Amino acid sequence: MGERTMTTAIERTDALSSSQSLQDMLTLPWKHPTIVAGVPWKNPVGTASGTFNVEACSRFYDVAQMGAVSTKGVSIIPWEGNPTPRTAETPAGTVNSVGLQNPGLDHYLANDLPMLKRMGANVITNVAGHSDEDYIQVVERLADKPCDMLEINVSCPNVSHGGMSVGTDAKALHHLIGALRNITDKPMIVKLSPNVTDIVGIAKAAVDAGADALSLINTLVGMRINTTTGRPILANITGGVSGPCIFPIALSFVWRVRRALPDIPIIGIGGISNGDNALEYLYAGANAVEVGAAALLDPIAPLRIARELDDLLDARPELAEKLAEGRTW
Repeated sequence: MGERTMTTAIERTDALSSSQSLQDMLTLPWKHPTIVAGVPWKNPVGTASGTFNVEACSRFYDVAQMGAVSTKGVSIIPWEGNPTPRTAETPAGTVNSVGLQNPGLDHYLANDLPMLKRMGANVITNVAGHSDEDYIQVVERLADKPCDMLEINVSCPNVSHGGMSVGTDAKALHHLIGALRNITDKPMIVKLSPNVTDIVGIAKAAVDAGADALSLINTLVGMRINTTTGRPILANITGGVSGPCIFPIALSFVWRVRRALPDIPIIGIGGISNGDNALEYLYAGANAVEVGAAALLDPIAPLRIARELDDLLDARPELAEKLAEGRTW
């Protein structure tokens, strides 16, 4: 994160700590729930995939207090991820090329998912794959498991489509989501990539194929260069940009998709640092939001933002009423 962004985030955390203890955040009742694709959320704030680890995050707050938690991407076999270095700072954000490192589906089913359900969390399992068959195998295995929703990450390089992300090709996406729809009744969120020329066409393809909700946006492609060596900082050369710097971009994507698809549930993602940012997403048309990069700086950011938004909604009864009923703004 940039220096000013880090300072501002720390100031917000300090201010919150002086007026409201962590115990208050954990015990106060939630006033403004929502419903996403038929699934009740205690509040409209979840964690974003890639930034949530149950063992780490549960040391700082009760993860069951979140509207939902979206797990790190789960693949059919363990993925080691990309070579290091894998992260770089940029003004008001980061560039990362972790490569969806994860211990695989067997580990997730034996450890993370049972732990989350014991805690009482509302669980969104993020599904990753390098081929259509990868996605199909993961979703088949999850069909009778206790995760509450599936979030299909269609931004992975996909060997079924020449190494191109399936999320950048409307026909390929329609084919994949249609295949997954045939094997699961679980509410299915499709997480959209912003690295396309026509986000609306991609969104429509996902919905037409059976998506119950959309989450957007995933990270934007970016890079940093070490001016001493003249070489890219990341071993993978490019990576995904996240953090406050992408907030206005992500907000515009949500607004565009909402105008084109007035009824589909949308989860807004990208650059949320405080409750007011989350509120902007709701006014842009989101039913809920996921908080990601902010949690890398402030571990309790998702819960803090949920509490800030809960208070902001007190003065907006029409919006709060629609959220509570699962309707769109």
